[in-house]
Amino acid sequence: MPFIPDFSTIAQFAVATFIIAITPGPDMTLFVGRALSQGRSAGLACMAGAMSGIVIHTSLVVLGLSALIVAAPAAFLALKVVGAAYLVWLAFNAIRHGSAFRPEKMEGGPSGSLLRNWATGLGINLLNPKIILFFMTFLPQFVSAGDPHAPGKLLFLGLLFIPLSLPITTPMVLVADGFASLLKKSPRVTRLTDYLFAGVFSAFALKILSAHAR
Repeated sequence: MPFIPDFSTIAQFAVATFIIAITPGPDMTLFVGRALSQGRSAGLACMAGAMSGIVIHTSLVVLGLSALIVAAPAAFLALKVVGAAYLVWLAFNAIRHGSAFRPEKMEGGPSGSLLRNWATGLGINLLNPKIILFFMTFLPQFVSAGDPHAPGKLLFLGLLFIPLSLPITTPMVLVADGFASLLKKSPRVTRLTDYLFAGVFSAFALKILSAHAR
């Protein structure tokens, strides 16, 4: 199918997705924190809401990038270069500041419905301006501006992020206590994920920058 990228591109995207999924951040803090305070079902509902947000973000971003590809291929290439710089900035901040993971277990906290927890996860995802900026700069690294099937490939990869990340994030929510304790007691584990995140994103940035340098 023309909208499915080649195996090499999917493999690279899968590696990047794995690193993103294991790197603690606001979404993971919400999932694990809610699982600790209200139970696994609440954590999974929040995670489902965030994944629903990814679908919306991907669709909106792909529509915007698709229009840019058709209207101004050169501008799309410029966006890829700017995206490479943004990835380098993310990598730098991962090393400098590290991950923010502070899930709090609220004993006796109010119990919300699954729908309410789903809405919380969706809201956190949709209202985070960094998400759309991230997808706008991350997805273009995997397509060529001259590819007539670029819009379909962008949509395919954006949605592929969900099934690729679920096998990683779901067990973290299911074993929230152990996962949170591991990161609290072993800062080296958290720092390792930061360095992996920085390394992978730097590699993608260098790849696109070197390609346009030739």
